[in-house]
Amino acid sequence: MHIETEIKRWGNSLALRVSGVMAELPGFSAGTRVSVEVTEDGLVVKPIRDEVKEPVLPYAEKDLIAGLTPGGAHADETIELLPEELSED
Repeated sequence: MHIETEIKRWGNSLALRVSGVMAELPGFSAGTRVSVEVTEDGLVVKPIRDEVKEPVLPYAEKDLIAGLTPGGAHADETIELLPEELSED
């Protein structure tokens, strides 16, 4: 999409008003954090997308293993590898 607009003076700086589809399409709103790539050809402004946060699980590991004993964990039940599962490397 191509939009023509004008850079205006804003105090001692220059400003570009981001309105209409220029704000809606990339999802800009007041307070949106952006990254700006600056080149000799111009500017590329992109919203900073928050990284996907890991889900909060309902139980902490310490709660899940509280009171666990070797017998209760079946630590005595180990498996034996088959000869074809062993590597010579």
